[in-house]
Amino acid sequence: MRAVQVVSLDGPGAVRVADTGDPRPAPGQVLVDVHAAGVTYPDVLLTRGQYQLRPEPPFVPGSEVAGTVRSAPEGSGLAPGDRVAAFPGFGGFAERVAADPSVVFPLPERLSFTAGAGVPMNYLTVHFALARRGRLRAGETVLVHGAAGGVGTAAVQLARALGARVIAVVSTEAKAEVARRAGAHETVLAEGFRQSVAELTGGRGADVVLDPVGGDRFTDSLRSLAPEGRLLVVGFTGGEIPTVKVNRLLLNNIEVVGVGWGAFWLPRPEYLREQWEEILPHLESGALDPLVGSVHPLEGAADALRELDGRGAAGKVVLRVRED
Repeated sequence: MRAVQVVSLDGPGAVRVADTGDPRPAPGQVLVDVHAAGVTYPDVLLTRGQYQLRPEPPFVPGSEVAGTVRSAPEGSGLAPGDRVAAFPGFGGFAERVAADPSVVFPLPERLSFTAGAGVPMNYLTVHFALARRGRLRAGETVLVHGAAGGVGTAAVQLARALGARVIAVVSTEAKAEVARRAGAHETVLAEGFRQSVAELTGGRGADVVLDPVGGDRFTDSLRSLAPEGRLLVVGFTGGEIPTVKVNRLLLNNIEVVGVGWGAFWLPRPEYLREQWEEILPHLESGALDPLVGSVHPLEGAADALRELDGRGAAGKVVLRVRED
């Protein structure tokens, strides 16, 4: 089969398409024919050896896919031909991938494989962030940073589906349009966002801030929180890991909340299926509908990774392995 391999830890350019042997499912695993694979920021970090998991090259990245079941063990609830999305962790940038049944989920007919490949990591991450860590309630206001990217558009859609008012923070007017297509009620530019949020909320601020960016906007995010607000730390695509002066937390009884989705579910893999069951009605209704920004062939994997690395992505970046 064809697969994208990281051949050295020199960044997105250090990937090659190679002919490799088919994966051999371990006992109890599912084999999936991959139609599309989602490209994520951890994939970029893996090409530099900067992710918390550091496999030795050559290895096949790709943590999320959509496709059809090729083979499945008895009792898994899956059968050959089933349309699925999956979160194998590694190996997804290939024509076939093996995964445990606990990370293979039914994909609604209304979703293409290209869109389905954008669901597992982003939507389950933001579900964990908003529903569990952020304790989001209907009627609250959510501020989403990086709202035109894969995580950001997923957060906009899920927050709205859960009954929140959504304010999207973006860097350009073109990205504002992407955030509005995702369902944002209002959009503001990152430059001066604190003042804009104050104006939009009558000075009260947001109940929840979801931040996958970090960097120098972190302090103003804290200042944009309403009393008892929660700032959800999802990642640091901006590069810099900010620090917190904890006296700020006392002023309005605000919280800084870590969102370590992987650290939470790895010891309890059954949680992923619980999450999928909760978001499935929203996927079926169309309330959750991944915005695909760009689609690349396997041979274009380096370009896809560079797009994320340069923070140029507007919507989900996907590799197309087979036609839908």
